[in-house]
Amino acid sequence: MKSMGNMMKQAQKLQSKMMKMQDELAEKTVETSSGGGMVKVVANGKQQIVSLEIEKEVVDPEDVEMLQDLVLAAVNDALVKSQEMVNAEMGKLTGGLNIPGLM
Repeated sequence: MKSMGNMMKQAQKLQSKMMKMQDELAEKTVETSSGGGMVKVVANGKQQIVSLEIEKEVVDPEDVEMLQDLVLAAVNDALVKSQEMVNAEMGKLTGGLNIPGLM
């Protein structure tokens, strides 16, 4: 019974640390770009896009599809990098354990 109590305390500590880390990750950001830097995207650790910059030189009313492709590429890359950042930080906390439902 005592070991079960210790395990519960450890689980509560881990949960507390994870909540703190999630708050910290909301403040951390990753930046990426596409089109040679013509489209820049910044995402945070909550997989939210926090900024998007488009250089005016890439805005061509005759080729809207190219701009759409550049934006999609940059956004998708930012979200991937954000998830990688979260996974790396969570891995530090959990010691590399893959615990389903934590993220």
